Amino acid sequence: VQLQASGGGLVQPGGSLRLSCVASRRPFNINGMGWYRQAPGSQRELVAGITRSGSTNYADSVKGRFTISRDDANNTVYLQMNSLKPEDTAVYFCNAPFIRVGVTGPYWGQGTLVTVSS
Repeated sequence: VQLQASGGGLVQPGGSLRLSCVASRRPFNINGMGWYRQAPGSQRELVAGITRSGSTNYADSVKGRFTISRDDANNTVYLQMNSLKPEDTAVYFCNAPFIRVGVTGPYWGQGTLVTVSS
């Protein structure tokens, strides 16, 4: 089972990026997926998660700016990030399955670096 994350890069404050995570096996997308991030010197934290039923959870710091969605036909979960701030700079990881906040699944993507800087 593999999770392939992509879409990171360098963006100016106020800009947007869309991260993608493709699951190699369909059940892991259907069972939900979460996006986490880890900044230097900080613990990994949940950014957003989408459950099997389609319920979503967001960190308070990204509510109203980030949107998690999924494309079951393509085994892909997206994280649309708008109005990016320097404090969003981190390595972003996808994780599966996502059941609820506080519980991580055993499968991790390799991480994609997001840098927000002018």
